[in-house]
Amino acid sequence: MRFEHPAQQIVLQDDIHAVQDAETRRDRLTDQIQELLANWSMAPVVAALQAMRGVALVAAVTVVAEVGDFHRFINPRQLMAYLGLVPSEHSSGGSVRRGGITKAGNALARRVLIEGAWTYRMPARVSRKIHDRLEPLPAEIRDIAWKAQVRLCARYRRLVDAGKPKVVVTTAIAREMVGFIWAIVRIAQPALA
Repeated sequence: MRFEHPAQQIVLQDDIHAVQDAETRRDRLTDQIQELLANWSMAPVVAALQAMRGVALVAAVTVVAEVGDFHRFINPRQLMAYLGLVPSEHSSGGSVRRGGITKAGNALARRVLIEGAWTYRMPARVSRKIHDRLEPLPAEIRDIAWKAQVRLCARYRRLVDAGKPKVVVTTAIAREMVGFIWAIVRIAQPALA
């Protein structure tokens, strides 16, 4: 691109360098996370969560680090509530009114899950990246991840076709993702007796 005024060209070049610097920093931090992961007791859980579409290394590490011990949640609904992905409720007497999500839980984990939920707007398929992450995992975890992908992609389309706003749909998908994540963690890290 060329601009008439030299100052505009300088600003553009500065912005390009800022993006390149941010990408370099992101790659460096991701490599450091990967190195530290090898010595973390939750590494098997992080690897298992990456079977899910929309949950790559940084998202998996973030969710595991923010949630901690998944076994303190007896069912997936408790985990959904902890993450603030359940609808708020205003009840009085016999009337029950539900509102937007509570956002009462862990904001960082909720954010990465909602970002990951956007990937379910595309049809279900196993990309090369996901295939490579699935290969070392047990068949039971791979089956849950595929079931999640088929269900969540179809649910995304149904909700959008019903006229729901995409932001609402994506939040609903993130909530359901948590149920599948809970199931995967139960296999990847059985509860201690």
